[in-house]
Amino acid sequence: MATDSTSPPAGRHFLQIPGPTNLPEPVALAIARSTIDHRGPEFRRLTGRLLENLQPIFQTSQPIIIYPSSGRGAWEAALVNTLSPGDTVLVCATGHFAS
Repeated sequence: MATDSTSPPAGRHFLQIPGPTNLPEPVALAIARSTIDHRGPEFRRLTGRLLENLQPIFQTSQPIIIYPSSGRGAWEAALVNTLSPGDTVLVCATGHFAS
């Protein structure tokens, strides 16, 4: 079968859309596990370990804050809380989804 530059490569197809998406097998197996109560003690312990382990990755001893939102929601919160109406902002569009 002939392919052109618009054909996906042979093998497992990689979707670049919001969803549904193909998952790596380890992720699919993790999703298949039983859920834990997000208000229970196991979740609190898991979150505590996660936050502690993120501090060296971000090279900080300051608290790490998880913002439960999409990337867009986090950016909007950051901008709304640091800018004032009328401020001038330079926005750089980079990456595949920025075009």
